[in-house]
Amino acid sequence: MAGQATLRSATVAGLVRPASDPDVTGRHRVLPVASPLGVLLPGGGLRRGTTVVAGGAPHGDLPTGALGGGSALVLALIAEASRAGSWCAMVGIPTFGAVAAADAGIALDRLALVPNPGPEWATVVATLIDGIDVVVTAVPGTVPAAIASRLAARARQRGCVLVPCGRWDGADVTLQVIRSAWEGLGPGRGRLRQRRVTIVARGRGAAARPKEITVWMPGAAGQPVVAVVDVETTGRAPARRATLTLIR
Repeated sequence: MAGQATLRSATVAGLVRPASDPDVTGRHRVLPVASPLGVLLPGGGLRRGTTVVAGGAPHGDLPTGALGGGSALVLALIAEASRAGSWCAMVGIPTFGAVAAADAGIALDRLALVPNPGPEWATVVATLIDGIDVVVTAVPGTVPAAIASRLAARARQRGCVLVPCGRWDGADVTLQVIRSAWEGLGPGRGRLRQRRVTIVARGRGAAARPKEITVWMPGAAGQPVVAVVDVETTGRAPARRATLTLIR
């Protein structure tokens, strides 16, 4: 009921630009992401109509309502699109922190929250897909393949970016945090200042060749993602490594 009330209020207020609005010029087919993360995504950003899984638990196994170790990744992934004017939604994440989202650069006045969608989870997500640019949702357990396919098809039709956090088969791209280590603590003293995070991207089509990057997330100055430490394309061929610098 709370989920439906949120959706009704957003509709009545007329605040949400439908993601299905025609985009004749095609200028907005790819939503921006922080440049380090763009290395992992086809086209360098979040392509409308795609499904991008993001998380930190192996194989996408996450407790209901949790983002696992990938919570910082999810915030960093949608922050640039939010700053650029896109509407975002968070579904089924009661532990979501608005302060952390604001620190990551997400515009809270363009963020819809449905913390407890209840048994109508799929209906709530489908409704948000119709009118929101990016829909992030914690996956409630194992979603039947038929429901996952219907939601992905709806996102593709409406031009929404669907970001499930949890087990999800058939995604266009899957981003997974596989290693992380905090820095800043010394023997008996210090503060957690920044975290070195390794992210692997796998997918299909243009994303079929796995990629791996290591970044600071967050950075020492508080940015959600800063300079890429290392980039690696995984596979049978010898890995090619390159050091990139984020130019501000």
